[in-house]
Amino acid sequence: MTRNAKLMQGNEACTIGALAAGLEFYAGYPITPSTEIAELCAEELPKVGGKFIQMEDEIGSIAACIGASLAGKKAMTATSGPGFSLMQECLGYASLTEVPLVIIDVQRMGPSTGMPTSPAQADLMQARWGTHGDHPVIVLAPGNVKECFELTFKAFDIAETYRVPVIVLTDEIIGHMREKVILPDPAGLKPLRRAAPASPAGYKPYAADPDGGVPLMAPFGEGYRWHVTGLFHDESGRPSGKSEVADKLMRRLARKVEKAAPLIEEHFEESLEDAEIVVVSFGSSAMSSLSAVRRARREGVKAGMLRLKTMWPFPDELVARAASRARRVIVPEMNLGQLALEVERAGCGGAPVTRLGKVNGELFRPEEVYASIMEAVK
Repeated sequence: MTRNAKLMQGNEACTIGALAAGLEFYAGYPITPSTEIAELCAEELPKVGGKFIQMEDEIGSIAACIGASLAGKKAMTATSGPGFSLMQECLGYASLTEVPLVIIDVQRMGPSTGMPTSPAQADLMQARWGTHGDHPVIVLAPGNVKECFELTFKAFDIAETYRVPVIVLTDEIIGHMREKVILPDPAGLKPLRRAAPASPAGYKPYAADPDGGVPLMAPFGEGYRWHVTGLFHDESGRPSGKSEVADKLMRRLARKVEKAAPLIEEHFEESLEDAEIVVVSFGSSAMSSLSAVRRARREGVKAGMLRLKTMWPFPDELVARAASRARRVIVPEMNLGQLALEVERAGCGGAPVTRLGKVNGELFRPEEVYASIMEAVK
């Protein structure tokens, strides 16, 4: 076993990835199945000079992270379904005020309290549309424990580079399963920092190229004067009710993420070159789907697999291209069709889409996906 190989849970890998990315502040509230992230942050952050605080609820947690980020610190919180719902108003605030932070949502069965110890993948649409108004959103979805480390690290780089909140969408299975993970040498990692202005003179916190530019961000408490508000605002941060100011700001925020999409997009694929049956999935459902696709291939069925790691911005062209020669597209997910809806919207070259949803709190078994593949070739 190499020096950097460890047996770890997905929640642990998310935490280690955050620390490797330079996490300095964590505020959170315990909630199954994400609590291990808070526990490990409470142990490890003080060792590197960081701060951990348990808040009174999830609203206070994300609000505290916003404050820490404004003060120049890399900040993160973690939660699950009901807590993620409570964070939505502040998520919209962070989007409009362009505050970098990372939110890990370890999905569980819902709605409401649901089944707290059972897996689901039903927060996909909430991650995109949970807060009110138009807002740019970036969502990454690990498919195994190693990717929990990698994509959490990447989430911080994206947040810092583009001044956006980034959501890491895992689920109870990935959060709690254990795998051998070979971690990269910390000396080779180069976490990114947000771009800062050179001088307080003439500083405007929201001045940027209107075609998706990212404003320079000065930390509070270092001589820079700027105003942060959830109201629409001009380049100085002052509130504005002018239609042209609102339009310019919203279009820049949307364009910022749109231009970044090619750099953010990640996926895994197998046997798509000649696939007639294409399985599209994400997260833990994709593990069983891959086993099913490989079994079908061994039996002579031209099946292929596309696993999405970037959920938002949704990779329309990638999905359409993967399914361009398909006779059918199958979408296994632990909800009633949230990913399938996006796959259908992407077009899929006209191929019919089978919605293979599961909402009983159990992970897909490979034979369930395999049966759907074999049904499609009849």
